[in-house]
Amino acid sequence: MSDPIYTVSSTSTGGGRDGKVASDAGHVDLVMAPPTEMGGNGQGANPEELFSAGYAACFMGALRHTAKSNGHTVPDGATITVKIGIGKDAADGGFKLNADITAHLPGVDQPTATAMAEAAHAFCPYSKATRGNIEHTVTATV
Repeated sequence: MSDPIYTVSSTSTGGGRDGKVASDAGHVDLVMAPPTEMGGNGQGANPEELFSAGYAACFMGALRHTAKSNGHTVPDGATITVKIGIGKDAADGGFKLNADITAHLPGVDQPTATAMAEAAHAFCPYSKATRGNIEHTVTATV
């Protein structure tokens, strides 16, 4: 168990995917709606969208930390894109997630970019939390 230096709390009301979600700090206050691909109206945020955004921000932080620790610099214009997919889980009939992470590191040679992305993936708390639980791909582009 870790010793948290920060804890945040959010509350879902209404119908879950068809309701509201708000953080106690007040920075998140969203209407939720399933995407049209899942039979919803698509007129709100959804859990996968929130997970994708949080994962991308966390991975960028991990990239900056591990790059500095390894003597590299994250170039201006660097981006992290995290695509979260949700689909049927054949094992139990429910759903499961996957993550496709792309680190775009312009001006960095490909071997270094790949090493930087892999180091960030090893360090990122979101990657640690989901490792062994969902399929990941990590790609570095230059």
